[in-house]
Amino acid sequence: MPGSIRASDTGRTPAAAGPRLGTGWRWWARRFLRNRVAPIGFVIIFASVVVAVTAPAIVPYDVRAMSPQDALTPPGGRYFFGTDEFGRDVFSRVLLGSRVSLVVALFSVLTAVALGTSVGLAAGYYGGWWDSVSMRAMDIIFAFPAILLAIAIMAVLGTSLFNLVIAIGIVYTPQFARVARAAVMGVRSLEFIDAARALGMGNARIIGRHVVPNVMAPMIVQISLSLSLAILSESALSFLGLGTRPPTPSWGNMLSDGRQLLELAPWNAVFPGLAIMIVVLGFNLLGDGLRDLLDPRLR
Repeated sequence: MPGSIRASDTGRTPAAAGPRLGTGWRWWARRFLRNRVAPIGFVIIFASVVVAVTAPAIVPYDVRAMSPQDALTPPGGRYFFGTDEFGRDVFSRVLLGSRVSLVVALFSVLTAVALGTSVGLAAGYYGGWWDSVSMRAMDIIFAFPAILLAIAIMAVLGTSLFNLVIAIGIVYTPQFARVARAAVMGVRSLEFIDAARALGMGNARIIGRHVVPNVMAPMIVQISLSLSLAILSESALSFLGLGTRPPTPSWGNMLSDGRQLLELAPWNAVFPGLAIMIVVLGFNLLGDGLRDLLDPRLR
């Protein structure tokens, strides 16, 4: 009709003529902020990351410098968290130790995501013998206690930060494989997958364009929760002497050193223990909040 404006004249399709409710970042931000626990977890994790990144510049003392005259100084005064048996500042060591714990947790979880998601996507989408073999392999790994399996892997590979990442990554691979497989099996028989096959799309393209986006929500939640478990695993292995070697500080080896001083100078174990607890709590709160945010049944 004369004077009418067509969608093609404006460069927009009819579907894009108006904003879609419930899909913009403002809508997600409002939902996130309304959640009772997710913002608290986010603030804790954000603060922890900032501390880990800036730790070398903000620590008040050299973490390797020994000051025997100040050994076992209680918290307060010059030393906010006190000192250890060598006169080293506990506060500086806790700050710098966050780098090791967070970096190992991040890269080990990324390793688990890469391995587990690949196995789970293939098992859930293709099924058949690959599903049976891969899932039985994941069951075998999952049957071992996490710490014992990590210790066994470290015994084979040797003690190093890289091997620590590999060991923790392998330990948590089955969790991501199970989550990815369950999510894929929930969408592989839906109509839009059949339509994509009917249009001649290959399996790799279907998985990349249609399957992966539909499994991201549970994977994001699993990543957040696994980061807290990875921090606990790294601390446990460092506590046993299989992680970071002294004098480089990590929360685990600080706990190991501080256990011998619990009666005389408990602050050597209390403050790294509190750091582990706070960061793990932050990841758990964030994971619970993301689960509520991304689960469509809870909207």
